Amino acid sequence: MEEKILKEGIVSLKEAGEKAPQIFGIKTGIEGLDDLFFITKIERGKPKKIPLGGFPSFAVVNITGISDTGKSLMAEQFAITQASLGYPVCFITVESPAVFVASSLKEKSKVMGINYKDIEDKIYFIDAASYSQFREDQMTLFNTLAYTIKENDIKICVVDSITGFFEEREMLARGVVRRFFNFMKKWHQTALFVSQKRSGHEELTAEAAGGYAVSHIVDCSIVVSKVPITTKYEERMYGKPIGELVRLFRIDGCRLCGHDTNTRLFEITDTGLVKIGPSLTELQKEVKK
Repeated sequence: MEEKILKEGIVSLKEAGEKAPQIFGIKTGIEGLDDLFFITKIERGKPKKIPLGGFPSFAVVNITGISDTGKSLMAEQFAITQASLGYPVCFITVESPAVFVASSLKEKSKVMGINYKDIEDKIYFIDAASYSQFREDQMTLFNTLAYTIKENDIKICVVDSITGFFEEREMLARGVVRRFFNFMKKWHQTALFVSQKRSGHEELTAEAAGGYAVSHIVDCSIVVSKVPITTKYEERMYGKPIGELVRLFRIDGCRLCGHDTNTRLFEITDTGLVKIGPSLTELQKEVKK
């Protein structure tokens, strides 16, 4: 049997480097987040961290957490921000029909101080919540998504949630996410995937529903969680009474650039916006004073 050699799959660092896109920041619209990613430059012979100013361009970012941790709110803020800057966004909605997501985006744009009229022609939905064929036939979904990208010059994609494409067949999770990941790379998209975790999973791990190492496929993983305050020390540190909940945020890895490694407070305001707060290390120092 003749051995097959796929020579076109061999590429030198020089060849790959010449084709590599330049990484720059994609604004998230989330207070406290954009400066948590950075690149390194050499100044006077020493490395210096330079804030990237957002998600790294062309990254596939996975946000994972249990319910009510602010994942969809982050996705919506990101989509609205990019649309307000003039960049068309494709929003694949899997959990809630497009008309209801549109209503949420309309209200959120008001809170963000963004004119809804400025974004309504910049966000395009693929309604996988209403049309089950998108969930059951990935080729139809990807063909429709490719058409949407080409027709509207889209560079930003949001999938809420990626879990909806494998929720009844979790053993296929890695294969499903891999196909989405490869598609986004082929079309040079900056993409945000929302992953739903079971409430029984350890809250600060990056594993998405089922724990099938989905985080190993994507470029960047963000973990959000809820923690009940149960001790006097926690009460002093978080400034909330025992029995209350606090939300936490951590960037669990990013292969395209440097990133902050601290666990931080994560707040959902009474107007439904999310923002990143101080690190737990900073809070501990305040408690010790």
